[in-house]
This record gives sequence, structure tokens and C-alpha cells, in this order.
Amino acid sequence: MIRALMLAAAVTGAPLASAQAAPAGEAFQQVLADHWAWHLRTNPRQARLLGHKQYARELGDPSLAGMDAEAREAAAFIARLDAIPAAELSPADRIDLQILRRDLADQVERNRHVQRAQLFSNRRGWHLQFAREAEEFPLFNKADHEDYLARLAAYPAYNRKAIETTRSLVKAGATHPCAAMAGFERSIATHIVADPTASDFYAPFRKARPTNIPEADWQAMSARARELIATAVVPAYRDFQSFYVGEYQPRCRKDHGDAGMPGGREWYAYKVRLMTTTERTPDEIHRLGLSEVARIRAEMDQVVKRSGFKGDRRAYAEHLRTDPQYYPKSADELMREASFLAKKIDGEMPKLFGRLPRMPYTVKEVPASIAAGTTTAYYNRGSLEAGLPGVYYVNTTKLDQRPLFEMPALTVHEAVPGHHQQLALQQELDLPEFRRHAVSFTVFSEGWGLYSERLGIDMGLYDTPAKDFGRLSYEMWRACRLVVDTGLHSKGWTREQAIEFMLENTALSRANIEAEVHRYMVDSGQALAYKLGELKFRELRGKAEQTLGPKFDLRAFHDAVLENGAVPLDVVDAHVNAWIAAQAGKPAS
Repeated sequence: MIRALMLAAAVTGAPLASAQAAPAGEAFQQVLADHWAWHLRTNPRQARLLGHKQYARELGDPSLAGMDAEAREAAAFIARLDAIPAAELSPADRIDLQILRRDLADQVERNRHVQRAQLFSNRRGWHLQFAREAEEFPLFNKADHEDYLARLAAYPAYNRKAIETTRSLVKAGATHPCAAMAGFERSIATHIVADPTASDFYAPFRKARPTNIPEADWQAMSARARELIATAVVPAYRDFQSFYVGEYQPRCRKDHGDAGMPGGREWYAYKVRLMTTTERTPDEIHRLGLSEVARIRAEMDQVVKRSGFKGDRRAYAEHLRTDPQYYPKSADELMREASFLAKKIDGEMPKLFGRLPRMPYTVKEVPASIAAGTTTAYYNRGSLEAGLPGVYYVNTTKLDQRPLFEMPALTVHEAVPGHHQQLALQQELDLPEFRRHAVSFTVFSEGWGLYSERLGIDMGLYDTPAKDFGRLSYEMWRACRLVVDTGLHSKGWTREQAIEFMLENTALSRANIEAEVHRYMVDSGQALAYKLGELKFRELRGKAEQTLGPKFDLRAFHDAVLENGAVPLDVVDAHVNAWIAAQAGKPAS
């Protein structure tokens, strides 16, 4: 109740009691409330997702000055946390404090690097995020539509600031590698249209008029939308296109790793710590990756032997890459397979978990504007407050590169029991708001996604040698990431070396491999999270099975792993080991 009252006061601007005179617990709750109010203010898009309508007309501040201000404010929160005697807090509050401080420190450290200005990559950017406004924020009434129009009007100013921020990268020689950015300009050009009514931004006004909006108001807002798209939004996209083609693209880098940028090695060291929540060095991770590649390769050899195929692992992988029987003949066929698998897996979930999230998810095609350059699939979290489901996006381009034997592993990772289960459940946990919605430890979330692929074994999804090889190929893919990411950014590997290494060791198509390598080139360190997180979850499950024996309950184990949301690896390790000890002390049922 105290936490709820403080949060309400912070969000509404009501007077707050001084934290200095308060006991440690109250002082910490005050910091939590103030921090959450600050987070909502500085992240208006997420605030809208969570139903905070006071930020419905704001887009945020992408300027360097804005980043500096946020870093100073983050440092001030750290100082407040450090002034609290942690020993006087409850165990739960101590964990909250540890996680909040770590998240704030990461933000402060990021701001010291020139790469803080990276606002887009080959598959994301402010222009793509804004283009999803009409889809991702349902409009239910007149106020919602007016707020949407206000965001359209605000976009040119936001775009100008984002361009100026990106210009700092051009001046510093810290642009992305050219090879990874090929075709990026198309993601901008697709929104430069002559007819405003054909724009994605006009989509809300192509729908039937909501019955709670009078006809005259609807016509006036529709006309305003057409005017804003024609005179504000499209010109802003044209400005970005001119900047990208005229200034950024000619200055993109010819090398392939972070080491080619000013301060690139320091940036990569930061990204490795951020994405793994460990102190492992790139060399240590590289060696671990090579070890995992060798182990998985041996398992793949056994699958080939069981399949009866007359040839070795590489020949079998080439067979899977090239035989038309394994590939969908239409986008509809691929979507039907993804949807069927998702519903089939739904039926297995109560066997694996004691707690399931309330929020549903759906399956959609990756938007055409980004499909050509993005990955095979991805997940977007939903919001009950905003009326949005979770979405498992499937890439339906290049069908001859989207094998059906990969779909079971892909679906359990992106939907359930992978990202949707973990992220939707996290939003419902009894945790501070920042832990349910703000912090995102990639090593936990992506590690859980990869661990979930192994749960397909428990569900009987890999019922043919091709599907089992597909599962192992996906695991090999993530093991290769440890080698390739560190190779590119720490060992001077070229794009071609990275591609050849993955062709040698996975059954992924060349198109998928190229898209993945391009992703690692522009978003260093992120690819390391998957395998390191998965290995920790497998380690903990193995320890629980061995320690508990007949007492081991897989559903209870999974619930224990997820009941704190995404946390650093040392936190989940301590929590699950305490759970194992508690279970071991219980009498057998």
C-alpha cells in the first residue's frame, strides 16, 4: 500500500515527504516511486503502452543534450540509492535496489561513449518505430485520435533532433559498416508517398468511424490527418532520406567490427558486460563458443546417422538447405504452419508450468517495409492497458530460405514457452513497476528463449530427423554467435569469415546467415546473451534434477526461474539455488 500511494503521488505531482528522515524501507520506496515517474516522463512511448495518457502527445527527446540530462538524473538516483543503508532493507528490497542501481549505472556508462548516438541499425530506427504508431496503439475514442494527430504534428521536430544526434556519429567516424546497411534507405522511402490516404499513418482513418465520435468530428480529424501526413510527416521522412543518402551512407565504415570505430574496443567491452551480466572477456567467450560448437556438432552427427541419410553432416545440411520438400510454397502456407504450431504448443503449456500469463498472443507477418533485411522472426510484447496482444512476427519473404523443419524451434523461442511466456508473465508479477516493465536483461530473456527450444523435446515437437537437426542447427547458430560476435568485434574477423563459419556449422540458409551476421555487425554483444543465458538455465535444471531426484518437479522449477522476472545471471543463480535447498528440505509428497 505504501508503494502504491507513493507511486500515485509521484505520477500526479503531489507533495512528497523528505526521504532523508525516513527509515531505510520508506526511503527506498520513495526512490522507486520517483524513479518510476521519471522513467515514464523520459519514455513516453512506454508510458502510453502502460496507459499513462498524460504522455500521449509526446515522443521523447533523442538529442545529445537530452541524453546528457538523463545521465545526470540517473547518477542522482544512484547517489540517493547509495545513501540508503542497504542492510536495513528487507531481502526483497535489497534485490530491487541492486537491480535498479545496476540498470542506472549501465545508463550512465553508456552515455560516456560516442556510440550512445546510435539511434538506428539495419533493422530498427526511430522512423520504423514511429511508422508502427497506428498499429501498435489502438485508438478507441476522440481523445485517442486527437493525441495521435498531435504525435504526427510533433514528429518533424523529433526527426530533426534524431538526425542531428546521428550526425555526431558521422563526424566521429562511428557509423555502421556499409555491408550491413545495404538497402536501409528503402525502409525510409516506403513512407514517402504522394497520396496521404495511402500512407500507413492514415490507417486509423481508413477504418470505420467509431460510434462514439460524431460524424463532423470524424471528418475534421480525417482531414487534419491528411494535411499532417502531407505537410509534416512525409517531408520529415524525406529529410531523413536526404540525410542518410547524402551524409551517412557515403561515410559508412568499410570494416566490419566495433574495433574500427573511435573507442570501439571500450564500447565492445561495455556491450559484453551489459549483454551477459558477467565479467567474461571476449577471449573467454570465444573459447566457450568453440567448445559448444564441437559438442553440438557431435550431436548433429548422431542425428544424421539415425536419419539413414547417405552422407555426412555437411551433406545432410546441404540437403536440408536445397530440397524443395522442406520449404513453404506460399506465405499463407508458412503462416498456417506457424499458427498451427503455436496453438499445438499452447496445449502443452500446463504440463510445463504451474502459472501461465493472462495476456494472449497472436501470429503476424513481419511488416513488408523491414522484412527483406530483418531476421526470420521476432516477438513484440503486448500491453493489457493499451489493448495490445503479444505478437509473434514471422518473416514471409524469401520463402526458399524459410525451411519448415526450423519452425518448431523458432515458434517455441519466439512465442511460448519462450518470449511470450516470460515477458507476459513478468508484467503480472508482484514486483516494482520498473522491474515489470523497464529493466531488460537480455541474457535472461534470450537465454530463456533458447532454453525453451529444448523444451520442444519434452513436448515431442522434434518428431523427424529434419526437425531435430533443425533444433540442433538453431542451438549451433547461438553457439556460433559466441565465436562470430567476438571474432568480428575483438579478433578482426571479416564479414566473409563470419558467414563461412556459420555455413560450415549450421543448416541455416545463406540468406538467414547473412542477415544474422549483418545484425551482429551493427548490434555488438547482443548475440552473446542467448547461449550464456541458456547454459545457466540448463546448469540450474541439471543441479535441481540431481539434487532433488524424485522430488524434482519440472513445473515448479520453471515457475521458480520465472517468478522474479528478468534478472542478472548471478541473481537467478542465487535464487534458484535457494529454491533447490528449500525443496530438498521438504518431506517427500
